[in-house]
Amino acid sequence: MKAVLCKSFGGPDTLVLEEVPEPRPGRNEALVRVKATGLNFFDTLIIENKYQLKPPLPFSPGAEFCGVVEALGPETAGIRVGERVIGSLGYGACRELVVAPAKRLARVPDGVSDDQAAGLTITYGTSLHALKDRAQLKPGETLAVLGAAGGVGLAAVEIGKLMGARVIACASSDEKLAVAREQGAELTLNYARESLREGLRRLTDGRGVDVLYDPVGGELADPALRSMAWKGRYLVIGFAGGEIPKLPLNLVLLKGCDVVGVFWGSFVDREPEAHAENMAWLLGHVAAGRLSARVHAIYPLAETPAALGVLARREATGKVLVRP
Repeated sequence: MKAVLCKSFGGPDTLVLEEVPEPRPGRNEALVRVKATGLNFFDTLIIENKYQLKPPLPFSPGAEFCGVVEALGPETAGIRVGERVIGSLGYGACRELVVAPAKRLARVPDGVSDDQAAGLTITYGTSLHALKDRAQLKPGETLAVLGAAGGVGLAAVEIGKLMGARVIACASSDEKLAVAREQGAELTLNYARESLREGLRRLTDGRGVDVLYDPVGGELADPALRSMAWKGRYLVIGFAGGEIPKLPLNLVLLKGCDVVGVFWGSFVDREPEAHAENMAWLLGHVAAGRLSARVHAIYPLAETPAALGVLARREATGKVLVRP
């Protein structure tokens, strides 16, 4: 089978496409023929050895996928050969066949395309876990989303709107904000042109933000924390800005707000039943047309380096996929 491999750490152009042996499923595992693989920003970091997850060389990037079950290992239950499934592995999905633990797979209902499903597990899974489980977002609350045109950002905009929040999309260009409006953002803020703190103060009439969704970090973290409302919840999603910020804890005290960590990967491992409920919720809303699972672009497997380049340059507005 064909697989995209990282054989030495570096940028997307260092990846190679090679033939590798077909894998076999073990106990409680399924062999899945991949129909589409969803890429994420952290894939650009993993291949450069700049991410907390450090797989041994050689490995394939790509953490999430949609495909069809071709075979089952011993004692594998809850899934059948021929079923369409989605799942996540952390890495390893930029190839024609993958082996995945059955507990990490979810059946895809009719009405959800392979392309919609392929990019759903991590971005939408992270955002739903963040807003529902960690922030306990309530109807009528104000939700501000940083990096609102990226994969997790757009997912947070859509889910927040569906949960009844007043969504403020924050991004670095008017083009990106236009996409966020299409996905349900009520208000927008271009933080390349206006101070994030002043903009959020203006858009909330000085009250501040109830829930702030931050996958960016870096220099945006301090003004974002200063924009929190009393008893607000600041969601730490990731650090796409490159720098892990040091937050002034006196502001947490003065605002009576919470800084809430969102580690979706650990949540999946520690609470598989809750994760399964979240995936069923997401797939049901996509099937009903209430969530779009927007796709930015689709590339052939051989063009995975180009697809990762789009993410590295922050050009994506939605999911970037590759197809074997």
